Amino acid sequence: MSLTASLGSVAALRAPRLPPDGLYEGPRQLRRLAPGQPDRPYTLFDVLPLGPVIGAEIGGVDLTRPLAPAVHEELDRALLEWKVLFFRGQHPSPAEQRAFARNWGELETNPLLATGDDPEVARFDRASTPGFENVWHTDVTFRERPALGAVLHLREVPPYGGDTMWADMAAAYDNLPPEVKGRLEGARAVHDFVPGFARFTPEERLIPFQDRFPPVEHPVVRTHPATGRRMLFVNTSFTTRIVGWDREESDRMLRLLFQQAHVPEYQVRFTWRAGDVAFWDNRATQHYAVNDYAPHRRVAERVAVAGDRPH
Repeated sequence: MSLTASLGSVAALRAPRLPPDGLYEGPRQLRRLAPGQPDRPYTLFDVLPLGPVIGAEIGGVDLTRPLAPAVHEELDRALLEWKVLFFRGQHPSPAEQRAFARNWGELETNPLLATGDDPEVARFDRASTPGFENVWHTDVTFRERPALGAVLHLREVPPYGGDTMWADMAAAYDNLPPEVKGRLEGARAVHDFVPGFARFTPEERLIPFQDRFPPVEHPVVRTHPATGRRMLFVNTSFTTRIVGWDREESDRMLRLLFQQAHVPEYQVRFTWRAGDVAFWDNRATQHYAVNDYAPHRRVAERVAVAGDRPH
């Protein structure tokens, strides 16, 4: 006689309840291209994908020389399709790094960051200053027009660690539950530079920038101006609240949205060598600088391309 029969009833599975707003296992939609966009080959350089939706190494392009128009056009398509491009062993000078970035528009500087020998190039020297940026974020969303993209050159790498990770925020949006997407339709959020910098910058240095960088509003879900894809556009460093929502409701939703960058299927992780360059679409991604190399030194230089107003 079976156990259930001996008990005189059919066994029932206990309720599979988990705390709300978590990340759950199961299939995820991993779509690299916009709907209807053809997957065309590249003909002017080599492309080595590092994952299904984000990140590719580019071979056969010299960033220290001017780009031919056809190469620039194909690189731009690669950037839109792969979101972050990696170039091994380039060793550009600051002037060459700026010239490459300028193919995508005017450059911008961030007065809150240190610079090196070139005042238009931000320098991140993590031997002399505390490590930070080890949180998922999108650069300068506290600006009315956040950066289009950034070009990062690793001049000195530690003997281990110091990787950088990027997450595809179109994939993050694609996989939200339909009811969450519905609630976010038309929602806007406040972005402020203070939370992202106050943890490691003296207060007296930040106060003069308050008028220059007042809080701004951006859509919670942004439409990419070139591909038309919808993407999450909130991040842990700078997004403080959803406009018109009460604080508890806003905090709960933002916690859920911040978590989406943590899904490995949406990510690529890059291990640097000295002289490597990464170029990423700041509109479509978040990134995370892994701070696991102390007490060793890591020196990177970054140039940012000015962007447009999110919509």
